[in-house]
Amino acid sequence: MALQRSFQKDQSKTQESKVDYKPLPERVPDTQYQDRLRYILEHGIWAGDTPQGEDALTCLHVPDMVFDLSNGLPVITERKMGFWRGPIAEIIAFMNGARTIDEIKGFGCNFWDDYRGMGTELGLEPDDMGPGSYGAAFHDFPMPDGKTLNQFAQVLEQIKDFPSMRTHLVTSWIPFYTARGKNRKVIVAPCHGVIIQFRILGGRLNMVMVQRSADMPIGVPSNMIQYATLLLMVCQVTGYQPGHYIHKLIDAHIYADQLENIEELIKRKPRPFPVLHIDPNVDNLFVFRKEHFALDEYDPHPAMVIPYNA
Repeated sequence: MALQRSFQKDQSKTQESKVDYKPLPERVPDTQYQDRLRYILEHGIWAGDTPQGEDALTCLHVPDMVFDLSNGLPVITERKMGFWRGPIAEIIAFMNGARTIDEIKGFGCNFWDDYRGMGTELGLEPDDMGPGSYGAAFHDFPMPDGKTLNQFAQVLEQIKDFPSMRTHLVTSWIPFYTARGKNRKVIVAPCHGVIIQFRILGGRLNMVMVQRSADMPIGVPSNMIQYATLLLMVCQVTGYQPGHYIHKLIDAHIYADQLENIEELIKRKPRPFPVLHIDPNVDNLFVFRKEHFALDEYDPHPAMVIPYNA
């Protein structure tokens, strides 16, 4: 459980930022992820016509997962997430407008290599994820006057200038590029970040993320990491302590070829979440890189190879 530190602290600039995590003995093991898997196993309906070609046990709604970040970063412990920096690199890439596979990879995320060459099917460059992709939506959302909007820059400005508002919102969804049909200009329509809403309550910054499509065994554990980290990054650059990260799941599913793994995973007893340390010298959201993060006190069960249905 040694600290995996990759950043160098400059004591001359600032003291290390501190999220008020509870000490390890006080952090309570979290069962929410396992509970949602069980919910799908008990209440799911089989969907047989999926784009991936694999039947999926599906629920259109499962109870929200609500994470008090003082209890640690929601990195599941039921299986080892040794690649935890990958999801963080991905969300950073998207915030900075990366939309080609090489641009995303340049931030340290290799998740998209299987989609190389597919842009040509949509009239794009072969490795272009398209103007409807996460990076394009977050950083270059099309405006009526022909200009583009950096949504995260706008929401940071609003949090600072109008902190009490209920309109601190970002979306990854551009409907005229993401719907199936003649206007489609995205290789993979955004699954997560369809709505990201920040709210300051009780002096703490909270965040809700709505996910329209949730591969529970593969995608969701990564999404939990990256969006909880996103909240911590925004907290650092705006000066707020984090409150709760709420993860809303729509169309949550487990594929048929994942069931055997899930039956094993839900037998494993969850352990306390780890804590995430962030380089305190970074005060610009768009400057963060995966090397600015260090995970501590992570004690997971062994890794598990689960089928991925792209």
